[in-house]
Order: sequence, then structure tokens, then C-alpha cells
Amino acid sequence: MDKKKQRSVTRGIILTILAIAIGYTVYAAVTKDKINIVQAGAQAPDFEVVDLHGKKHRLKDYEGKGVVLNFWGTWCEPCEREFPAMTRQYAEFKDQDVQIIAVNFAQSEFEVKKYVANMGMTFPVAIDKTKSVFTAYNIGPLPTSIFIKPDGTIDRIITGEMTEGEIVQYMESIKPE
Repeated sequence: MDKKKQRSVTRGIILTILAIAIGYTVYAAVTKDKINIVQAGAQAPDFEVVDLHGKKHRLKDYEGKGVVLNFWGTWCEPCEREFPAMTRQYAEFKDQDVQIIAVNFAQSEFEVKKYVANMGMTFPVAIDKTKSVFTAYNIGPLPTSIFIKPDGTIDRIITGEMTEGEIVQYMESIKPE
């Protein structure tokens, strides 16, 4: 085979490989699984966590009630500042069918129990050891609080520290009628 014919064959092979790569890229982009993004108005993903006392909590167990999911970590200073207000408001709202569940970011049970005792937190606290709840709710920065209405839809997602007034306002908005 002469050199000119050999170069033509090589170019043909390279162009065929490029065409297959481009075709695969387009196919993968079109058929890619859609990622469900948790947002206000959407149905809240169900979850199951076990609190520090061994009690299981599933979102579906709270059907007909308002639920505040608070995602936090012991190193999070804004979390620490908002917990006293959340504890006070939990005392006000728990008999009005609004539940707070604090979900910790995969820290040790010893560390979390010590923190919860020091903070005087009275609402259920769970450790998301597998980070499955954090993943299901696409949690990024801490603290993040998700307010879920009695029908299971997300009322609002708050990223960052809340004032006590905001906590009251948001808990009122998810209180069953």
C-alpha cells in the first residue's frame, strides 16, 4: 500500500472514531436521567431516620402535620445560634401538629448526644450516617431548613440562619388548619 492510500485509511478511521464519540455524547445527553431537584411546591421526598432515642421517623408518619426538617452540624455556628429559638418554638408548636426533626450531617453519636444535651434541644434529633436524607434533599450549606406542609409539599427552603421571628412565621405557614 502506498503512503497516500495509507494516510487516507488512517484519516478515515480517525473520522469514524470522532463521529462515534460525538454521537455517543449527544445520545448520553439526551437520555440522561433527570435529577429531581427539591424545591418549593414540590412533593417532599419520603425518608426514614432514627433519632437519638432509637425512634424511627418517616415523613409519611407525619401526614396531615407540618414538618420542619433542619439540617445541621455541630461545627455550624449559625446552627448553634438558631437552636435556642427552635427549641422555644418547638414547645409552642408541637401541640399544634408542627414537628421539628433535626438531621445531623453524619457525625459520631457521642459528639451529637453531647451537643444536644448542652444545647437543651427537646425535638427529635437524628444522625444521617449514610447521608441519604442530605442527598435526597440536595442539601448544601448548613443550616438548611425545609418547611413541609401537611399535604407533604414543600412550603419553603431556607438556607442560612433564621431569626426567631422567621421561625415563628414559617412554622405558622405549615400549621394544619
